[in-house]
Amino acid sequence: MKNVVAIVGRPNVGKSTLFNRLTQSRQAIVNEEAGTTRDRQYGKVEWTGQEFSLIDTGGWVVNSEDVFESEINKQVQVAIEEADVILFVVDVLTGITDLDDEVARILRRSHKPVVLVVNKADNYNLHAMSADFYRLGLGDPYCVSAINGSYTGDLLDRITQVSPAEKNDETEEELPRIAIVGRPNAGKSSLLNAFIGEERHIVTDVAGTTRDSIYTKYNKFGLNFYLVDTAGIRKRNKVNEDLEYYSVIRSIRAIENSDVCVLMMDATRGVEGQDLNIFSIIQKNKKGLLVCVNKWDLVEDKSTEAIKTYIHAIRERFAPFTDFPVLFISATTKQRIFKVLEKTKEVYDNRHKRIPTARLNETLLPIIANTPPPATKGKYIKIKYITQLPGGNVPSFVFFCNLPQWVKEPYKRFLENKIRENWDFSGTPIQVFMREK
Repeated sequence: MKNVVAIVGRPNVGKSTLFNRLTQSRQAIVNEEAGTTRDRQYGKVEWTGQEFSLIDTGGWVVNSEDVFESEINKQVQVAIEEADVILFVVDVLTGITDLDDEVARILRRSHKPVVLVVNKADNYNLHAMSADFYRLGLGDPYCVSAINGSYTGDLLDRITQVSPAEKNDETEEELPRIAIVGRPNAGKSSLLNAFIGEERHIVTDVAGTTRDSIYTKYNKFGLNFYLVDTAGIRKRNKVNEDLEYYSVIRSIRAIENSDVCVLMMDATRGVEGQDLNIFSIIQKNKKGLLVCVNKWDLVEDKSTEAIKTYIHAIRERFAPFTDFPVLFISATTKQRIFKVLEKTKEVYDNRHKRIPTARLNETLLPIIANTPPPATKGKYIKIKYITQLPGGNVPSFVFFCNLPQWVKEPYKRFLENKIRENWDFSGTPIQVFMREK
């Protein structure tokens, strides 16, 4: 189970720049104006063989100092509640502010590993100024320059040192693990209750890998799997947390612990930014996907045309990955909830489907001969042989050819589409690799 590392700090200290630097991406928008980060950013970081999830908190409202203070307190409380390691980012140029003091006071009382990151230390003179941050009582300050990347290696070493040991799953047997995820109030708890509400004696709770994941064993109707339950497991006393941030950080843990994710959406609200955030987390973790449009009983227009329009809108927003089942359900009236279980099992089976090598070559080589990869710099690419890699949780196909480095992403997508046209891999991502023959 991967650790979750949360970046906290007051606005404009360079949290998003640090996030982009550590994840080697340009996901988070970086701007001089305070409060630019509104959406939660989530990425993966790998360092010396360890992998962890990184979250850029952001999302602070720019109104008054009081609003800033209360919002920062909320963010820090949620980070303490949910993350395994906290990166507290401060600005060496402005020194310690009242807000920094306030955040440090909260972090000192927590029992979580905290790494104090002094950002914008672009030269050795500024490194000397970092000594002042010892006053925060959070141990050695780690001077970095997120904008040019200096000393971020030392910071990553420190994160891996203080990270708790990763735990293995404690589930009794190898059963499918299904996570029900979605934004707040989409109906996750209602669906769980609909699944396990009756005949509770055949449902047992198995302690999970982390403090907030509970595996509920479900074995009705000939189906046998674990539900990864994240709804309302821990009481949060006196914390009026930011629900959106809280739901994303919870979803990360649930998704990483699962094989297939049931993404709940609210039929009365359509596809929202939060749905896309959670979808992108599912994609990055290469998990199986089933989309459930809940509260369908509240929608007036239930015509075939309306359903087609809704499905088209979902696939358009979630593109380029569009090969996943979409169900229209009502958790409260239990409409089509058994279909959810059936489709989930299908997606899980698709993740573990094996195509014989002979059939792969027999089907795909004629297609490739008719539509070969485009020639690059006068070099012709010839694909000779195809096989599916054994094991693994994601179906992975290797295409052996003479010049693998010249095969571009669009052609790999073409090959993936041809695999999907000939075999049912609905709901699961596919990996396509090019290797030299």
